Amino acid sequence: MADSYAAAGVDTAAGDLAVELMKSAVARTHGAQVLGGVGGFAGLFDVSFLTAFKRPLLATSTDGVGTKVAIAQAIDKHDTIGQDLVGMVVDDIIVVGATPLFMTDYIACGKVVPRRIADIVAGIARACSETGTALVGGETAEHPGLLGVDDYDVAGAAVGAVEADALLGPQRVQNGDVVIGMQSSGLHSNGYSLVRHILAGAGVSFTEISDSLGGVVGEVLLEPTRLYTGPLVRLLQKHPTAVHALSHVTGGGIAANLARVLPQGSWVEVDRSSWAPQDVFRVLADMGGITLGDTEGTWNLGVGMFAVVAADSAAKVIEFMNAEGIPSWVAGEVSMAERSFDGFEQGAKGVDGGAVRLTGAFA
Repeated sequence: MADSYAAAGVDTAAGDLAVELMKSAVARTHGAQVLGGVGGFAGLFDVSFLTAFKRPLLATSTDGVGTKVAIAQAIDKHDTIGQDLVGMVVDDIIVVGATPLFMTDYIACGKVVPRRIADIVAGIARACSETGTALVGGETAEHPGLLGVDDYDVAGAAVGAVEADALLGPQRVQNGDVVIGMQSSGLHSNGYSLVRHILAGAGVSFTEISDSLGGVVGEVLLEPTRLYTGPLVRLLQKHPTAVHALSHVTGGGIAANLARVLPQGSWVEVDRSSWAPQDVFRVLADMGGITLGDTEGTWNLGVGMFAVVAADSAAKVIEFMNAEGIPSWVAGEVSMAERSFDGFEQGAKGVDGGAVRLTGAFA
């Protein structure tokens, strides 16, 4: 029967080898709260510490990496895509003020290549360790005939916990709050369909060296997503009342994501001149014959996270994040004064929140 399954394109022995190769990396994310080790049908995590909470809330998020995986596949480099997955999932958990507890991953592929799978999971495990998240389980599925032998996709889900009275969000935001931008590492994991479209139109391959991008095209574009969770958990512990809301800048761009965490009737004008987008954005826009403004609803343009903070806390939040290695700056201010919202972004992803628009020119 095993031989028959192999003849159909599924190699269970390769799957077992992949698990053996990744076991040590996964185990390094486990603390005393993880029970059962690697290989069980379900991951187990001891949450008895939640009995000390007055009203514990569980936060959950799930996501993938999108078409960025096509670039990893094109240049056969798979050790960073896992960090992108963790960033997309866990950095959504911190937005509500929750500390991430554990994560699971899912890899679908046309053929299990043990070393490739192990490289992907090792990247996930490293990023989980960096964010204090236990990787408690996962699944690798072989889909011959549906995916090509070198094709794969990755997804994951995570759970975190927050005390109800520490929940961040629009309900905390006040008139006069300061909006702080936090620098991205580059494209992160959004807008890669546009990136690939631009490169295809320009006749540029992922394997060629680009002087304007500063290296091998695919390697530059695989710059991993910056992880904000660890520094933000520490920020919330040190300054528990400073931050009122956080916004993870992912699909939809800057204005749409910031608007989601603002209360109805409030508005922010984000000052483009307060930061300079990295060269990768400018080069790609020039290649595609478009402006940076044309991409504001697609790319993060150098801002991976926003914090909405009390005005008297802005300086210490910026100082803290800079010390954590994440350049941060004042990008705008919340106002609740009545005004026309023509030209503002509102209602993104079904959230009836505030209104945001970008003003000025990029530095």
